[in-house]
Amino acid sequence: MNQRIASLKGKLIVSCQALPEEPLHSSFIMGRMALAATQGGASGIRANTVEDIAEIKKNTQLPIIGIIKQNYADAEIYITPTMREVSALAEEGVDIIALDATINTRPNHETLQELYNTIRSCYPDQLLMADCSTVEEALNADRMGFDFIGTTLVGYTKQSRGDRIEKNDFEIIRRILENVTHPVIAEGNIDTPDKLKRVLELGCYCAVVGSIITRPQLITKRFADAIKE
Repeated sequence: MNQRIASLKGKLIVSCQALPEEPLHSSFIMGRMALAATQGGASGIRANTVEDIAEIKKNTQLPIIGIIKQNYADAEIYITPTMREVSALAEEGVDIIALDATINTRPNHETLQELYNTIRSCYPDQLLMADCSTVEEALNADRMGFDFIGTTLVGYTKQSRGDRIEKNDFEIIRRILENVTHPVIAEGNIDTPDKLKRVLELGCYCAVVGSIITRPQLITKRFADAIKE
């Protein structure tokens, strides 16, 4: 494992993303958000789109987990769904490419195994992260050979709806850690410093924290909801 990736062990990665319908949607703003995260002590950044990543690189030298969110009419998945998005990220030079590794339908009826094989053939040195939503999906991605197993999509798919990774002291993470051979990156609903510390104590390689740091409209809503009758 290279030095940049080794530097992530036991550390915080901050997700700097804003979708087109969100008020902070802007590559310039995401670049400044990544700078703020760096100054605050983040050790890595997770980012969406080549445009945002290029701007982020102007503001920080931290390792980057890159994704491209793209919807396809014939697919349920949207995180780096095809080789087109993978190639764009690889050519941009991100440290890790993350992609949906769930059982949900994929563009052009391609299987995850087929996409994985193509990526390894075209970019044999590229590190890959599997965004999973269930323990079974994590185990499948681990067997396939993904370099990192992520809990990114727990609670966001039909097969995991209602699940939360922090439920029962992060039972899902503990079950994954007990059964996989590749490093686990905790992600999803880690919205307090104590939760961050706990997933690292359990043995996760590192953890990604997003909305609670980088989506002010959601942070504001939590405070506003707390004082509603």
